[in-house]
Amino acid sequence: MARLARLVGVSFALVAASVTLSSCGTGGAVTDAKRACVYVDRALNLENQSAVPSISASARLKLENRAIAELVRATPYAARATSIDGSWNPLMTTIGEAQRVPIVQLAASLTRLCKVANSSTPYL
Repeated sequence: MARLARLVGVSFALVAASVTLSSCGTGGAVTDAKRACVYVDRALNLENQSAVPSISASARLKLENRAIAELVRATPYAARATSIDGSWNPLMTTIGEAQRVPIVQLAASLTRLCKVANSSTPYL
């Protein structure tokens, strides 16, 4: 009886460990990519607001700066997703390019990458 109890205990420990470790795998990467995309969506919305022709130059600059700040907030999540699953590197790299390239030029790529992250089969 003690042997059976020990076997059940070991089996339970293995199942618990596998569930815990699997949550750190690609599922964790997808979760982090989705979190990054929340900030990306905010940044793209702010960028779209800044493109309205009737907006003042100072308001446009404030919106553009807020958009960059949202992408900066997305960076740790995109980096963690890439660390877990390297296939998310395009998302991290594109977010990082916002420091050098205007967001408007990255919008199409960011939109596509986040569409993948938020899809029912989020694999690049």
